[in-house]
Amino acid sequence: MKLYDTKSRQLKEVTATDGLLTMYCCGPTVYRDAHVGNLRTFMLADLILRVAALDGVKTKLVQNITDVGHMSEDFTGDDKILAQATIERKSPLEVARKYEEKFHDDLAQLNIRRAHAYPRASESIELMQSMIAELLEKEFAYIGGDKTVYFDAQKFDGYGSISGNKLESLIPGHKFENHNDGAKRFHADWALWKTAGGRTEMIWDSPWGPGFPGWHIECSAMSMDLLDKHVDVHVGGIDLRFPHHENERAQSNAVIGQEAVDVWVHGEHLLFEGKKMSKSSGNVVLLSDVIKRGIDPLAIRLCFLENKYRSQMDLTWNSIEAADETLKRWRMKMAQWSSDNSISVDAEIERAFNADIDTSTAIMRLREIEKDNSENKASVFRYADQVLALDLDRPIEARVLTPQMKTLLDQRATARNDKQWVESDRLRIELENLGLSIKDTPEGQLWS
Repeated sequence: MKLYDTKSRQLKEVTATDGLLTMYCCGPTVYRDAHVGNLRTFMLADLILRVAALDGVKTKLVQNITDVGHMSEDFTGDDKILAQATIERKSPLEVARKYEEKFHDDLAQLNIRRAHAYPRASESIELMQSMIAELLEKEFAYIGGDKTVYFDAQKFDGYGSISGNKLESLIPGHKFENHNDGAKRFHADWALWKTAGGRTEMIWDSPWGPGFPGWHIECSAMSMDLLDKHVDVHVGGIDLRFPHHENERAQSNAVIGQEAVDVWVHGEHLLFEGKKMSKSSGNVVLLSDVIKRGIDPLAIRLCFLENKYRSQMDLTWNSIEAADETLKRWRMKMAQWSSDNSISVDAEIERAFNADIDTSTAIMRLREIEKDNSENKASVFRYADQVLALDLDRPIEARVLTPQMKTLLDQRATARNDKQWVESDRLRIELENLGLSIKDTPEGQLWS
């Protein structure tokens, strides 16, 4: 399997370490529901896992849960979990557990396999403190004038390899992190352990005084500890490329003295109806919104699969509804094509999966197979579904006819009575596209 490595800007062959492919995926900050754009990134890790399994490769995926609070890189504004706790009149950890559970529910709805471990930041404070202490000992970190522990960015050679941002190009005042009134030696240094100041919740004792960890240190500490100081594939959204992954790479490499990650994989942004999905734009779509419309949540998965993960994607309600109809049609046809559980490898689909997880080509190939005269359609669809995970063998559920379906069925019955076979066939295809399977009998047409 080859994946696009953001750091080297080229496709790289993914190799397992001692027979085990180790993966780390940046997880959610659990203060709100994950929207479908977030879920696209988490599905990317799932696809890599599934292709590896198809190739007979053992895997181990770790995905963190950020539940210690999360502010912007410059530590300005309200802590997101504390702010939400105030709104909901709950404790911060109650809020975190609530949205952590909803996160796992969403993953299950999209057939995203569970990671092998979900370490919580709140339960890994000592781990982070240990790493910070090691960075201080190796002189990659220092205690600033505000008693906060900072990473010394100028001590790390090769900063910016992932994003292309160079330290000398980062100007003071960049959102990378504020200058903090001279507390730091260099404006691009970032906090490893933030002093509590006036904060009274979600703080912990440390050798440097009460406080809380910086955002970036959690992923370094967890990945290095749980994956034995080496990650074969690191997954995240493109928005994490800078500064999060640059900072994470610097911290991890500084501790172990070599590259901690072989391949950095980033999923692109998701737009909705042509706009970046945001609360301010009023276009945030949750998986629950899709389900409330009576749409199979796996229609969202199919929409994602029809686009390459490295391409910006514009999701619409029309595309979601179209994907839902495709799922219904494919499940109906699977029941018609075959009653066994056979699997047939398709060379083109296999190549697509292993060529940077090219699911869009795999989907196009399935559409071709759907229309051709081959006899093993079901077995090829079943092979592809090991990665696509669209539940194509799911039994067809009884449908309540919509007014449109009823009208079309009546029109088709009339056409058949009048021996208008071309019109009858046209209406049958239209009904099948709506998810109805039509069977003609001496007693009339039957649908399911």
